[in-house]
Amino acid sequence: MKKQIIWLVAGLVFMLAACTSEKEQAANKPTEPIEALLNVPERAGLGEEITLSTKVTQNGEPVNDADEVKYEIWKDGSKENSEMVEASLKENGVYTASKIFEEEAAYHVQVHVTARNLHTMPKSVIAIGNAAVPAEEEETTEQDMESMDH
Repeated sequence: MKKQIIWLVAGLVFMLAACTSEKEQAANKPTEPIEALLNVPERAGLGEEITLSTKVTQNGEPVNDADEVKYEIWKDGSKENSEMVEASLKENGVYTASKIFEEEAAYHVQVHVTARNLHTMPKSVIAIGNAAVPAEEEETTEQDMESMDH
């Protein structure tokens, strides 16, 4: 009788271990990265309201349940004085926010997107008034966006 109980317990332990292993495998399955396509005008007028927008997708499908989408904006050379602007879902994975720039300068706009336990933060530059766009950061490339996925 003791041998039967030992075998029964051993069998149950083996089955539980197999189930746990399958769950762990599913949890460790590689997740498709999220993609965030930032849309910022290259230039705008002083005091003009502009719309910042970001299309968030995963595996080609719109992401409408992002945990956070916000824009970090700073004047060229002054990242320590950046401001954060919350975005809201418009439709089909597109998140938007409005901004009015009151000073003529080049501004960096970096969107911080957190969705489905992933984070990406592409950036762009907008010139307000007659300001020049810094040459080294005219646009974030697709490769830059991929390297920012966490």
